[in-house]
Amino acid sequence: MPDCRLYLITPPRLTDGFETLLAQALDAGDVACVQLRLKDAGRDEVARAVEKLMPVTQSRGVAFLLNDDAETAKRLGCDGAHLGQTDGDHEAARKALDSHILGITCHSSRHMAMTAGELGADYVAFGAFFPTETKQTEHVATVELLEWWREMMEIPCVAIGGITAANCAPLVRAGADFLAVVGAVWNHQDGPGAGVKAMNAAIAGA
Repeated sequence: MPDCRLYLITPPRLTDGFETLLAQALDAGDVACVQLRLKDAGRDEVARAVEKLMPVTQSRGVAFLLNDDAETAKRLGCDGAHLGQTDGDHEAARKALDSHILGITCHSSRHMAMTAGELGADYVAFGAFFPTETKQTEHVATVELLEWWREMMEIPCVAIGGITAANCAPLVRAGADFLAVVGAVWNHQDGPGAGVKAMNAAIAGA
């Protein structure tokens, strides 16, 4: 496996039959995990999405993570959860998830990342590295932050925010363990499979 791998996040809204697009993406090349991120959805809608999408990922050996909600992630059988800084009590989430994956958003903060590491996060996420249309950019992270983290810590880090095949090389070289992408795959002009192939080629070529 390459040192840096693809971390795929679902689009903000899922179309009918999205599970077919997800399968195409995962069958096109290496993807480490899929994060279901439906910010404006109710619990029932999230549960239905998990029911449809989780078998697609897990049957391919790809981890399935739920955004924002550790307890629901565990209850629905997800492989773990990704939490932002305001998504509940991280320490309680660590206990609730047991040996399941816990990832924590740390923006551009070394202090947040160290705190996340101390409480047992399985990875920390830094960003945004580039402008993104997926969410409003409040924090800007730098390549130097990735280099510092790689030198200081064993815990993997995820780079997120406007990452594409065209701009990802410096992040790979700086030591990002995972590149989190949305638009680079789902908005690719030749379809999500082509998006995954392009990202993996860019990672390999960095």
